[in-house]
Amino acid sequence: MSNRVRRERNSARKIWALIFVFVSIFCIIFFAARGRFQPVVSSQAVSLVLMPFQEAVSWVGSQLNYVTSNIWEIVTVHEQNKMLRNEVEQLRAQNLTASEYAAENERLRELLGYKQAATQFDLVAARVIGRESATWSSMIVIDRGTQAGVRENMAVVTPMGLVGHVTEAGPISSKVQLILDPRSSVGTLVQRPESRVTGIVEGDMGNPTMPRMVNIPKTADMREDDIIVTSGFGGVYPKGIIVGRVQTIRNDEGGLLKYGVLEPSVNFQKLEDVAVIVASRESPPEPLQPPVQTPGTETVPEAGMEGVQP
Repeated sequence: MSNRVRRERNSARKIWALIFVFVSIFCIIFFAARGRFQPVVSSQAVSLVLMPFQEAVSWVGSQLNYVTSNIWEIVTVHEQNKMLRNEVEQLRAQNLTASEYAAENERLRELLGYKQAATQFDLVAARVIGRESATWSSMIVIDRGTQAGVRENMAVVTPMGLVGHVTEAGPISSKVQLILDPRSSVGTLVQRPESRVTGIVEGDMGNPTMPRMVNIPKTADMREDDIIVTSGFGGVYPKGIIVGRVQTIRNDEGGLLKYGVLEPSVNFQKLEDVAVIVASRESPPEPLQPPVQTPGTETVPEAGMEGVQP
């Protein structure tokens, strides 16, 4: 009895399996042949059944395509912005470099023009490479030394005027004492032809950026806005180099002398390129001659006896 039941159950399973296989084959054949012939009723029914699923799949696909496109655009824009930022930084650096080169060329062009105009001097161009921290407004370091012909006590200038003189000369660098240093002293005179008053320019500790022209008699002809140039006395600074302009004139403490506060012709805060005068073909100033003495007032008896016949 039990064996018969088992056989019937197995037969039922086989029948259901065959039905499932036939239905599957029918569906496969139906969907495969759908493009070749269109059964009216079955095609419409299948379309109605599958339409919601097709619309859902189409919507999901469009959304995925939209999201994917946006993500790709965002990534692309980010990379482009990164490249543009790098280009901007490079162009900015190139612009700064070009501006620096342009400023340097302008300074060197002025220095070259001065060198060609000042034919009485042999000049060696140099660059300021440092300043002494303890004497910021008094000492600078330049990148030329004995190998370039620079020696101690040589004058240092720019196209605008006098800078100072070399105090220490090394093989490849030198120290220059500025005219702003209170320890410096420059023989000078008023450039105005009707004046030609002489004096000494030295630095002022109370006003480090403006030197003074001292030892001026109180009655001497010196005015504000007078141009002060080197006198050539002393053997360090050649004659005729512009030092500065008289800004104000003040009386000395003793009352017998006065001094002029000068505005330097050189902007020492922006000093970058200078020239060292390694040789000068300018003749030194003539020595001072004593005034002609009136007969009978000679201080040297022999002077009054000249030309007197016995």
